[in-house]
Formats: sequence, structure tokens, C-alpha cells
Amino acid sequence: MTMLILSPVKKIGFLLAFSLLASCATENDYTEITTEAEDQELKSTLIKLSGSLNYYELPNSTDYSKIPADPKNPITEEKVALGKLLFHETGIGLDGKTETNKETYSCASCHHSAAGFQSGIQQGIGDGGMGFGTFGESRIIDPLYTEDMIDVQPIKSPTVLNVAYQKLMLWNGQFGATSKNIGTEANWTEGTPKAVNLLGFEGIETQAIAGLSVHRMTLDKTFCDSNHYSSLFDKAFPEVAITERYSLIYAGLAIAAYERTILSTDTNFQNWIKGDADAMTSDEKKGAILFFGKAKCYQCHNGPALNSEEFYALGMKDLEGPNVHGIIDDVTKKGRGGFTNTPSDNYKFKVPQLYNLTDVHFFGHGGSFTSVRDVINYKNEASKENAEVAASELSGKFTPLNLTEEEIDFLTVFIEISLSDKNLNRYVPSTLPTGLCFPNADPTSREDMHCN
Repeated sequence: MTMLILSPVKKIGFLLAFSLLASCATENDYTEITTEAEDQELKSTLIKLSGSLNYYELPNSTDYSKIPADPKNPITEEKVALGKLLFHETGIGLDGKTETNKETYSCASCHHSAAGFQSGIQQGIGDGGMGFGTFGESRIIDPLYTEDMIDVQPIKSPTVLNVAYQKLMLWNGQFGATSKNIGTEANWTEGTPKAVNLLGFEGIETQAIAGLSVHRMTLDKTFCDSNHYSSLFDKAFPEVAITERYSLIYAGLAIAAYERTILSTDTNFQNWIKGDADAMTSDEKKGAILFFGKAKCYQCHNGPALNSEEFYALGMKDLEGPNVHGIIDDVTKKGRGGFTNTPSDNYKFKVPQLYNLTDVHFFGHGGSFTSVRDVINYKNEASKENAEVAASELSGKFTPLNLTEEEIDFLTVFIEISLSDKNLNRYVPSTLPTGLCFPNADPTSREDMHCN
């Protein structure tokens, strides 16, 4: 092997030349090289997992042919237009327990855009609530309501964001007549909301129909005629007989069609997938590489919505604390098992989607965590917090991840920043046919929202 030996003078000249060349390279050059390497690693990781980057792409909210739909309830522009209004319509809150609270709540009371279409509080409140704040955080119980009167959720309100990518609804998956609920027909108890499964729809449609009655909302032809809704129902359901058209069933189907179009398409991760290499920062890409690699988040959170149709027991707490109202019954606590009555399903809850989590401040089915980082730490340590869940009942996937603090930082950045759509207001109507305020219309909420 021939060695290059430089004289002292030439050696000094060589070092000076190298130093000059290095000084010409900027920090951006090194960053660009690093980012390109991260791009390639992330792309190869995603393609290896799914076969294509397109697998993770959410369709445009108006591209109905690409949005997963219930074959029994095709998405149409007319249904979406009607559902968008009904979802926010406080005017159909007509079955409130007091006269003063009627027409003051809506579906959006617990699923509004300001909180990523979740509730801004640990326990959603429909009828019997008052106030809003800026993202729903100030909603409290009306003093006129006793514990047995208020409409509160026994579990944290799940989001309706990206629900097109789930066949079953609710944390226990009790709504939906297809997919994993085939074979659970014996549990579709007559006289309960679960009986709506007998109509044969998927979960989104089933929940929308059942939820209207459960949460004390109603409408009929008289209401529709008086509030300019009749023509909207006529356009959305022209094939349905007049005697059946203006009903909660078809209101629910319109709401479900609208909910399927609520997609977080304008995020850094989605834009990166679509070809904008600069949409994510280096730290975001490092977090994504961890998410789909070492951290194994993808094993449960995958696909366009980063969710799944699976149910797991992770030992998280149920709703509890000074701001929780009502009794959290054993059926709710058992999650999937409370619906199927199968012991092996006990304490299992559905895997949620992961977009727009910075808009809320409570995480887990019981809202026992207050930040994304808290949840990541919990899964990293894999130590259950719920004493009622036996170690033998925990998921085999609930094991320590051995992530470093820096890696947790990167993961947090990816989930909080890369998956956040800052323009969810595009899914909110400017006004309602009734002219009422929304998502709430009680005096305190109207003041909070500057709505007259």
C-alpha cells in the first residue's frame, strides 16, 4: 500500500485547504444531509410495513369514493350538508330535563372542533351542562340539575375525527352490526341503545342513530318544516317515504355521513406522505422513525388514522376524581367484556386514533393522563395503574419499551406536532337554520363564545 507523505509545508497547506473547504459548508448543508437520510429511513420503514406510503394517506374530505363508507349508507354531498348542521344543532335538544335547558346542547357539546372533536373536559356533559370557555374546558353542571338528571358520559368521550376508519364505535365497540360484532347478537338487548344494531348498519351509523335518543335529542316533520330542514332532508333522502324521512334514523344517517368526512388531512405527517419533504422537521422525522420502529407504536396504531379495530387491556384507570359525576358501573369498567360478557375480553378497550391530541388535556378511556408524554411514559414503563385489573389480564403487548428520555421527546413531538391539523374549523357550519348558538346555547356558553 502506498502512503502519501507530505512535507511540513505541504501538510500545512493541505490542512488550510481542508479548513477553507469545511468553512464553506453551512449548518444547513449538514442538516439537509441528515434530513435526507431520515427521509429515506422513514420511507423505507413505512414501505416495508405497509407496501406503500399511500397506505397512510387520508383522502380528501370531499372525495367520497375514497372514504370508507357503510354500503347501506353511501356518502353524498346532500347527506353531508344535512349532517353537518344536525351534528351542531342545539335546536334538536328538545328532551332536556328542564325547560331552561332545552335547545342548549348538541352532539358537538361533547365532540367539538376546538377539542379535536372530543370534549374539552374529562367527562363530557350534554343536557345539564353550562359554559364552554375557549375549548370546552369550562363546561360544568348546571346547579339546577341533580346527579340523577344530568347527561354525562361514564367514560371519556372518544373523538369523531377519522372515524371512517373504524367499523365499531365506543371504547367497548358495542355499536355496529358488522366486523367483530358478528356473533354478539345475543347482546343487542331490546329496549337498550344496543338494539339499534338490529338495523344492520356499521358502528358510525348505529351510534349516530342511537346517540340522538340517548342524549335527549329529537325532531319530526313539524320541527323540520318550522326550521328550514325539510328541504335538506328531501335532498338527502329522496328515495325514502315522506312518512319515514323526517326521523331520528335518517337524521343519524346524515350525521354519520358527515362524521365520515371529518378527516385530519392537513397535518405535517400527511403533507410529508404526499411529497412535501420539508413538511416535517428533523425531530418529527426521528419521532416517526421511532413510532414505526423501536417504540412499536405501529403494532396497535396503524393505517391512515393510526388506530385499529383491536381491543387491549392496558390497566388504565376508569373515570375518577372530583369533577366526575355519576357512578361508573362494572359493565363500563370491563370495557369490551362488559358488552360481550366474555371474561377474556374484560378490561379491554378499543385502540384510539392519534390525530389532534394537543387539542385535549385528558387521555385514556378514563382521562387519567393529562399529556401525550404521560401516556408514552406509561407505555414505556408498562406498569399498570388500575388495581382492579389483574396482571394476568393485561395485554401481552404491554411490556417495557426501553426508550430513552430523548427518544420519548422525539415520539412526543411526532404525535403532538406532526399529527395536528390546525384547521378543523372547516368542518363547522357558520350558522344553523334555527339561528341558535352552538355547540352549546345556554346563557353561560353564549357569553363565553360571544354568541347572541
